[in-house]
Order: sequence, then C-alpha cells, then structure tokens
Amino acid sequence: MATLIGGLALFFIVHLVPMLPSLRAGLVERLGAGPYRGLFSVVSIAGLVLIVLGYGQMQGLGRGNPELWTPPTWIKHVVLLLMLPAMVLLVAAYVPSRIRSAVGHPMLAALAIWAFAHLLANGDLASLLLFGSFLAFAVIDRMSVMTRASPGPLGGAKGGASHDMAVIALGLALYLLILFWGHAKLTGVPLLP
Repeated sequence: MATLIGGLALFFIVHLVPMLPSLRAGLVERLGAGPYRGLFSVVSIAGLVLIVLGYGQMQGLGRGNPELWTPPTWIKHVVLLLMLPAMVLLVAAYVPSRIRSAVGHPMLAALAIWAFAHLLANGDLASLLLFGSFLAFAVIDRMSVMTRASPGPLGGAKGGASHDMAVIALGLALYLLILFWGHAKLTGVPLLP
C-alpha cells in the first residue's frame, strides 16, 4: 500500500504546482522553462511507475486489499457506456474542435469519467485509492483552471465540424482498441469474454 500511496502523492504533488501560478512561475524563473518541464515530466513518470507498481502489488495481496463493496454484474454495461465519451473527450484534448471548445478542458472531463467509471466497477481498497484520488484530482483541477484561466495544451486553437467528426472517429477507434485489445494488454483484465 505504501508504494501506491507514495506514487499517488508524488504524482499529485507535482501536478499541484500548475494550480499555484506564483509557485510555477518562480520555479520556471529559477530553473528555466525547459528544465522545469523536464523535471515535471521525470517526477510525473516516477509517480506513475510507483502507482502502477503499488496498484499491482495490492491487487496480488488478497487480504491486504480488502473488498469494500461488490459491484453488481450489470454495472459493467454502465462502465462500458461511460468509457465511450471518456475516450472521445481524451482525443478532444489534443485536437482543436468545437467539442474541445464547448467542454473547455476535455482531458479533465475524460479523467473524471474514467475514474468514476472504474470506481463503479472495482470495490477493492487499491481501486478506491487509485481511482478515488484521480477523480478528486480531476474535480479540484477543473475548479482550479476556471480561476486561473488555463487554456490547456492547445491554447486557444479552434476547429470546425470536420474536426468534431475526427475527434469522434478517433475517440471511437481508441475505445474499440481498448475494448478489444488494449485493456487486457495493459492491465491483464480482458473486458470481453
């Protein structure tokens, strides 16, 4: 459990820095923009590695990862439905489109939907720690970007109807890739029999 919690703490502490513009500006001024981004990336990756290792360790513990609730069988269908807009929003974060403009910060919306869906599907302590933390972060960061006017990775770039269709098509393709192959490869848990 310590590895998972340590990884979550490391990952989210570094991601709190952009929520504090004066702290971020001070770090960029002291380190330089490139070194700041590099350090941010290295610490983020280290946090993710610890999260993956810690979650995997807890999943293998049995009694050390108690089941807090048992999701009903039918919840799988709800989760599969929720993941479709999550994948479309994930793509929209990186493609200028009217979808991106309407949502504002589609990456945070995708993260919140992903975390919520996975909380519904998994009732163990490790999942509560992992997905609950990411859901809380997505909500807090969403409130933060509204007050600090953060435009996201594409700045003010806008797109039209063709971009919207591309976002939906790519989001659907990503969804299908994860559904039929990716989830099983990444997590060892197949989504379809």
